[in-house]
Amino acid sequence: MTEKTAPSNPAPAARPSWRRFVPPLLAAGLVAVLGVTLLRPARTATDGGPLIGKAAPEFDLQTLDGGTLSLASLKGRPVVVNFWASWCVPCRQEAPLFRELGARPANAGGQGLAIVGVLFNETREQDARDFIREYALAYPNLRDPGISTGINYGVSGVPETVFIDKNGVVQHMDRGGLDRARLNVGLAKIGVPGL
Repeated sequence: MTEKTAPSNPAPAARPSWRRFVPPLLAAGLVAVLGVTLLRPARTATDGGPLIGKAAPEFDLQTLDGGTLSLASLKGRPVVVNFWASWCVPCRQEAPLFRELGARPANAGGQGLAIVGVLFNETREQDARDFIREYALAYPNLRDPGISTGINYGVSGVPETVFIDKNGVVQHMDRGGLDRARLNVGLAKIGVPGL
């Protein structure tokens, strides 16, 4: 009688030891590239954007005083639109500049610079009113329910400031709290003398 033997499986070929290090090394390289990309500021981290050179998106919003204001009503005037919130620390730091800018006398016929504040993700409207009173801001501030205007302008956080020329074209956008020099850059791009 012949004895049956189980078919023998050939032993698997041994993998070269270096191959087991490839996946972790690739993962580490990918993480390093991603980390550098996210942590390194872009050249245009504080300015620029896809709206530059394009018509400013229209809006027609209610003011905190109960009136309404549309961008179309400001046609023919350079406009600075500041997206802000009362809880935003950089908004507090730039507010004195907007107070100073807003205190300038308007040109004859009301054709001078228009400043407009737009509340962005404001948690309590009373806090916004207190902010406006604290910094003596004398320009209209608008409610933006659902932040639809902010979305149309590509706002990702506050403060962000949009500089629109008298033809209604966005000439400059600044992200983050403005200082005098950065404010003056935006004003120059819309033909307005700096502070």
